[in-house]
Amino acid sequence: MKSYSSYHKVALTLLAVLLIVAGSACALMPSAPPTGATSSPVAATPVASSSSARPTSPAAGGSTAASGSLPELSVAVRQVTQQVRPAVVQITNEQVQVGQFNQPFTVPSGVGSGVIYDNQGHILTNNHVVEGAQKLTVSLPDGRSFDGKLIGGDPQSDLAVVQISGSNLPTATLGDSGQLQVGDWVVAIGNALALPGGPTVTAGVVSALGRTIQEPGSTPGSQGPFLFDVIQTSAPINPGNSGGPLVNLNNQVVGINTLVAGQAEPGVPAQGIGFAIAISTAKPIADQLVATGRAIHPYLGIGYAPLTPSIAAQLGISSNQKGVVTVRVVQGSPAATAGLRQRDVITQIDGKSLDSESALAQIVNSHKPGDTITLTVLRGSQTLSVKVTLGEMPSS
Repeated sequence: MKSYSSYHKVALTLLAVLLIVAGSACALMPSAPPTGATSSPVAATPVASSSSARPTSPAAGGSTAASGSLPELSVAVRQVTQQVRPAVVQITNEQVQVGQFNQPFTVPSGVGSGVIYDNQGHILTNNHVVEGAQKLTVSLPDGRSFDGKLIGGDPQSDLAVVQISGSNLPTATLGDSGQLQVGDWVVAIGNALALPGGPTVTAGVVSALGRTIQEPGSTPGSQGPFLFDVIQTSAPINPGNSGGPLVNLNNQVVGINTLVAGQAEPGVPAQGIGFAIAISTAKPIADQLVATGRAIHPYLGIGYAPLTPSIAAQLGISSNQKGVVTVRVVQGSPAATAGLRQRDVITQIDGKSLDSESALAQIVNSHKPGDTITLTVLRGSQTLSVKVTLGEMPSS
């Protein structure tokens, strides 16, 4: 058996060898970045050679390359900023108030964002940014301000188009949100918190696609419309960003930033969860608003609530049954004409089960006025098949 001193000598010899190897390895490593270099989620990836191509852009149908270096991403975001930010406007919603001598005057009631998308000065934004305005003031990053004309707003999709008249207006290019993939880098631009100095730029990734969310209503505690096929992003979005563009690394607008998740649960704020209306949804609505001043949506004409086990028990229905219960049938609506009644339980549309609260709205929204759909309805102990010809949603 070897003595302690023998082991000690062997250990020292191995240590010397390891130090020599480690020193050689250190000599081959690239030098550390300068002090103060910005950290990034991709900072740990290998630095690409000077001949490397830019990371594949979302618009091209691919995700940002995993080997993309920090300088490449930094340059890409800077190029997006330089190209698109000049076309991102601040929209000030001004509403009339009456003074102490009954003299009306306008005051700013809210600030949002928008993006100029054609050479006619059309601006795509959110409906809630312009809703209720007596006057719209549109400010560009170059310091110019214009009176905005509301071409049309659509509460159902929370989209609106405003127009300004001016020369040499900057424009942004609309892209194809259908080419996005989860993990693609995107940039959000907008007037966060209405901070002076022009639009704020933030970056993140596409966190999820095809989300369905419900907007808050115009009054406390109420619920607004469902939004479908929504992009979820980690790019920070704050009050004032509403209506601003979500942009891919090809300098193309792929979404309209609309809202953020407020709380994960009571007292626990959500982190990094923002939502943008996909441009594939927004562009057809914008085209309708420009052409006619309004958007057309299919209309069933009921108010409904999710079928819960307690409601099912009251109606004598299995607690495992999925669907919605009608709480109101609008007089003269397609639903009333087809014979739907209050307390009817709708379980399917065209054979598709209503497994979520938003399923009915999503299926109806996939049709157009004049289409006929077939509802599977539970009424007491009866199962009925009810055909409804959808109408056109009233403008108010």
